[in-house]
Amino acid sequence: MPTLTCLSAADLRQAVLRFRDALRAHQEELNRLNVYPVPDGDTGTNMALTLESVSAELQTAESMDEVCHAVSRGSLMGARGNSGVITSQILRGLVEGFRSLESVGATDLRAGLRRGTDAAYEAVMRPVEGTILTVVRSAAEAVEALEALEGELTLDALLERAYDAACAAVELTPTLLPALRDAGVVDAGGKGFTLLLAALREVVSGRAIPEPDTVAAPAVVTAHLAGDDLSSLRYEVMYLLEAPADSMPAFRNTWGAIGDSIVVVGGDGLWNCHIHTNDIGGAVEAGIDAGRPRKIRITDLIEQVEEERWVREADVIADLDEFASQETVTTAVVAVGVGEGIRRLLTSLGVQQVVAGGQSMNPSTAQILEAVELCRAESVIVLPNNKNIVAVAKQVDVLSEKQVAVIATHSVPEALAALVEYDPNAAIAVNATSMQDALSRVRTGEVTQAVRTASVDGTEVREGDWIALARDGVIGAAGSPADAVYKLLDVLVDDDSEIVTVLVGCDAPAKDTERIREHIEYTFPNLEVEFHDGGQPLYPYLVGVE
Repeated sequence: MPTLTCLSAADLRQAVLRFRDALRAHQEELNRLNVYPVPDGDTGTNMALTLESVSAELQTAESMDEVCHAVSRGSLMGARGNSGVITSQILRGLVEGFRSLESVGATDLRAGLRRGTDAAYEAVMRPVEGTILTVVRSAAEAVEALEALEGELTLDALLERAYDAACAAVELTPTLLPALRDAGVVDAGGKGFTLLLAALREVVSGRAIPEPDTVAAPAVVTAHLAGDDLSSLRYEVMYLLEAPADSMPAFRNTWGAIGDSIVVVGGDGLWNCHIHTNDIGGAVEAGIDAGRPRKIRITDLIEQVEEERWVREADVIADLDEFASQETVTTAVVAVGVGEGIRRLLTSLGVQQVVAGGQSMNPSTAQILEAVELCRAESVIVLPNNKNIVAVAKQVDVLSEKQVAVIATHSVPEALAALVEYDPNAAIAVNATSMQDALSRVRTGEVTQAVRTASVDGTEVREGDWIALARDGVIGAAGSPADAVYKLLDVLVDDDSEIVTVLVGCDAPAKDTERIREHIEYTFPNLEVEFHDGGQPLYPYLVGVE
């Protein structure tokens, strides 16, 4: 391919998408390198998820201004974790000066690297060298040193110089940061940043992005993921903050007194804020004092380790001794579900036992009874999550000495809505009433594929059609899973709806998932939208509307 002398809007868009692809490919490698600021093994995941948000914004972007706006907005709104927030600021600074240009040349890109560097340093309250900050600064300084050759500078030469300098800086990070030196690794975020330069270089000159290295997880990461070496700062708090710029210095000072790993990025009245702290209330109240926090996400880093362990060991059946170590509660919950993502969601909301099963593999009464008996509680609520399992679940009460109540959930989204009201320390009657009330406020549907031609609930369905099913039956059929979800949303969403939750199945086409996301944001702009990886088979999408 010919070497480009400048980047058009389409070239820039392609480079960002290739950066996303590279982060996907290198995700596990970057996770294994992640030992700072917390050895939680999620840097690759957070950077990849941040770029997924950018990619979604880029779907309809064509002009340079639209591409830059998509990169800026997508990275701000979708930034995940400390590494994702810093990456978002690098991207926002990089493209800030490109919007009015027809194309991006070498000098424009050099200026963009400097803006990205400055923006990243400004975002971090306590910059630490030996991290992604050092790597992006080294790349910017290396190309600025070429200024004397500006008349002869080419885009290809600039990117080659920036990439080489960034890679060299990555190799030096252990000499600057003791945590890296002790673990025997380079900085994960810095190595992730080199993939952005590699993606730009690939678009410009065709040189391939490097393949991932095989990296063993350092002992400190393994210990952390096993729960043996947790940070003294237990909680990660993130939210979007609508606030004027003049309120931010006081906000930063308040956060500086209560936590660490603080990153605040944004502008024009909207900020993405990240902190590790033990003072959740103080972290949120600081946002209220400054403006209006929204999309607040609080992660218990200790519980996160337990959830990650559950996912990694999902195929291992725990023995009775492990179950016996569970905390005794007043009322426990057993739920039926299939898919690792669904298991993770259910357990994160307090479910003690998940029984494998669904539409095509209904569990027996004996299996549900066994799960009930394993719960450390004298009272247990069962969520069958399928209408075909409700009757089976109701047999358990007469077979167990425990008090058992069944909330007749027909789907996992219904269970998630009910679990929001679950209180493990409340009596079973109180829980049953509040959870049933929550169930009445959610409308759910699912998408599956017809295995034969038939007339179902008055709807003609052909073999291979995608069927939209609501609680009361078939809504319609469509030619793709995304089109079936659209039919569901038309029925489920009304003027009082606030939140849409979509559980994505293991076989859901990625392009359909992005189409659904765009459709919801365009058609229902006032709704909050949550996508979760459910991993369920046969049903590419489960949908809940509250």
